[in-house]
Amino acid sequence: MNYCVLGTNNMDLSIQFYNSLFEGCELNHVLSTERMSFWQCDEFAFAIAKPFDGAPASNGNGTMIGFNVGSRDEVERMHSKAIELGGRCEGAPGHRGPKFSAYVRDLDKNKIVFSA
Repeated sequence: MNYCVLGTNNMDLSIQFYNSLFEGCELNHVLSTERMSFWQCDEFAFAIAKPFDGAPASNGNGTMIGFNVGSRDEVERMHSKAIELGGRCEGAPGHRGPKFSAYVRDLDKNKIVFSA
């Protein structure tokens, strides 16, 4: 995957959430405009955006964005951090298939997964 964009209805709160969540990770906040904010590493970009059509952002039911965070400890740390920042648990850290994963909803109810 090259990049991923999730919708937001509150840019300031989303920037705070993802800046804090990505502390110590490879993703760095590189740019913000009035409509979008971007985090980037060597091979991937992540962004949050106010929808182009001006309608409220909504999360997709069954849609999920996964971040490979490299280790079981990092899965647990990122899951805890997301909850601490106001995210909602959608699945505690544990083995699912071949991966160790944990699931959360961000402040806009977008579902994200951390796995190793």
